Amino acid sequence: MGILGKLFGSNDAAKDTISHAAPAEASGPQRTIRYDPALLNSLLHDHAELGALFERIGKLMQDGRYDEIRPELVNFKTRLEAHILTENVRFYTYLEQSLAGDTHNAEMMRDFRREMNTIARGVVVFVKKYQSPGTFDAALQSEFAADYQSVGALFKQRINREESSLYPLYQPD
Repeated sequence: MGILGKLFGSNDAAKDTISHAAPAEASGPQRTIRYDPALLNSLLHDHAELGALFERIGKLMQDGRYDEIRPELVNFKTRLEAHILTENVRFYTYLEQSLAGDTHNAEMMRDFRREMNTIARGVVVFVKKYQSPGTFDAALQSEFAADYQSVGALFKQRINREESSLYPLYQPD
């Protein structure tokens, strides 16, 4: 199964494992996290950094410097996981609380969250596939190039949609 198949496959291991905050009780939402005016800038900085790291991996591939790709993949995966943790704990939790009365936007936010977690798992699968020691022979180089393009296009599209559709919902109450 290819990277995209693993990303969007329907196996039980690929299901969303993030626990969501409990819905607000009838007496009103209970705040567990406050608005952070610096959060969006931090997340946007992460996006720029992740994009630059991913492009560096592509440049290494183009230059045939496959021995340098593995550590960059691990670096990319580590930074992506940190970014997603921040989004899940600080961004999505706040949005879930603030959108409790807005069914449409709350559902959109939950869809984004599930999708990002799926993409993250796909990136982890991609990194694990190519981080093992060994030779990047011609066949593996070709496979890597195809997977790199697929994961990169999906990741870029996702980041653009997140920034244009979801980040504007992050507002102080």
